[in-house]
Amino acid sequence: MTLGATTMWERWNGWTPDKGFADSGMNSFNHYAFGAVGEWLYSRVAGIRPETPGFSRIRIEPVPGGGLTSARMAYQSIRGPIISSWRVEGDSFLLDVEIPANTTATVCIPTGDAASVTEGGKPLEEAGISVETILDGSILCRLGSGTYQFQALARK
Repeated sequence: MTLGATTMWERWNGWTPDKGFADSGMNSFNHYAFGAVGEWLYSRVAGIRPETPGFSRIRIEPVPGGGLTSARMAYQSIRGPIISSWRVEGDSFLLDVEIPANTTATVCIPTGDAASVTEGGKPLEEAGISVETILDGSILCRLGSGTYQFQALARK
């Protein structure tokens, strides 16, 4: 921004005050490739995605694995911050989510054992949360606005 960029440059050093323009063979000043990494981080690693335009319904479906043992992302939606924070500790998968006001969410918890899932230390039914469905080794819950702390047996 200090160099006048209004788009994502192909190279961080596409133009510098001391050297001017970088190699013209590879120097696009409108190259979104680096920006796609950010989208992948919040939509796949943290699992934050809109289900409807304007984020009135969202999906939180983190994808642990590939050597990652934890991730935390706060997405600033038009309705307020959406937070997905997960970690794997031993045999446990822990997921903390924050859903802004006037928003509902489908939260997908990756586990091989639906009975192991708790929210706030209580079994889901006791916590007032119903399982919408079990799909591909994840349980799906529909939630309203609020802060939730899930724990489950980690999927192998």
